[in-house]
Amino acid sequence: MKSKLFYLIFFTPVLLFGQDSISKVAINFSGYIDSYYSYDFDQPETNYKQPFQYNYNRQNSFNLNIALLRANISYENVYAKLSVHAGTYVEDNYATESIKYINEACVGVFLDKNKKTSLEAGILPSYIGFESATTHSNLTLTRSILAENSPYYMTGVKLNHQLNNQWSIAGLITNGWQHIEKVAASIPPAFGTQIVYKPNENNLLNWSTFIGKEYYGTDLGFRYFSNFYWDSKWHPKWHAVIGFDYGLQDVAPNGTKLVNWFSPVLINQYSIHSKWQITHRIEYYQDTQNVLLTSYNLPFKTIGNSINFDFLVNSKFKLRTEGKWYHATQNIFDENTQKDNFSVTSTLSFEF
Repeated sequence: MKSKLFYLIFFTPVLLFGQDSISKVAINFSGYIDSYYSYDFDQPETNYKQPFQYNYNRQNSFNLNIALLRANISYENVYAKLSVHAGTYVEDNYATESIKYINEACVGVFLDKNKKTSLEAGILPSYIGFESATTHSNLTLTRSILAENSPYYMTGVKLNHQLNNQWSIAGLITNGWQHIEKVAASIPPAFGTQIVYKPNENNLLNWSTFIGKEYYGTDLGFRYFSNFYWDSKWHPKWHAVIGFDYGLQDVAPNGTKLVNWFSPVLINQYSIHSKWQITHRIEYYQDTQNVLLTSYNLPFKTIGNSINFDFLVNSKFKLRTEGKWYHATQNIFDENTQKDNFSVTSTLSFEF
């Protein structure tokens, strides 16, 4: 009897506190499913299309690009985000990672009462670029070459601060250029910055930078990278994005030689009707020293044009079809026999 009384006196406050705490915890679930069919008219003999693409890269077959399930948890000034994913995007983009099926896993804390400053740590979505792995949030069906060859995720610590209604800044310390785990423990952390300016609800300008040591072949050297884009809904029916990436890489062991790559892109979307949209993209990507386009032994200089038609069944469900044409200065396509490549991709996606 005494032991029962002891447990009752000792654990009742704990249980009551636990129940009260749980009642204040907010948990929200969401998800995304993106299925597709893609056909490359070069008819590659393998199941894969282009080595610089990580989305919709299976040839002549129905596939799942990504299935994603998210949980957002918050309690007072603390929050956590966890999402798991699977699909061909995961198999391709996370091929070198030991942790593949975690899309995002981080904890965050607001450092002030007004919740304008926060600190996050864990596996984070990339702060670079205007295109994500989920096509619902992108103007085009497929990703631009610059998006496919810049980070989709980072692992590290991010400090965010909202200066006012128009300006926000962030600083990051990470494991490097899209690494969940460091390539080598001896490599120092990488650093990143982000500045966002939103003058009004229809315009957003973003400038992100990266500096860190990355491998070029067997040599380890500093990589310097800048991403800038302007996202503008300049008309009720028009939505445009202008972007520009520029990078430098040390290619000599002593850091005496720098090579560059760059990519401009222009995307315009026109809303034909509340349920119909059409989007055109023109882009150019130059990586003559194959810093990022490592699958090629020839200078990569390629212009791309794409046009996609979207049917919005409702706000959560989209049917999209895109035709895309690449033209290179060298025979880099179809096993180094063609300068041109044409493909068609269709997707059904549902966001909930």
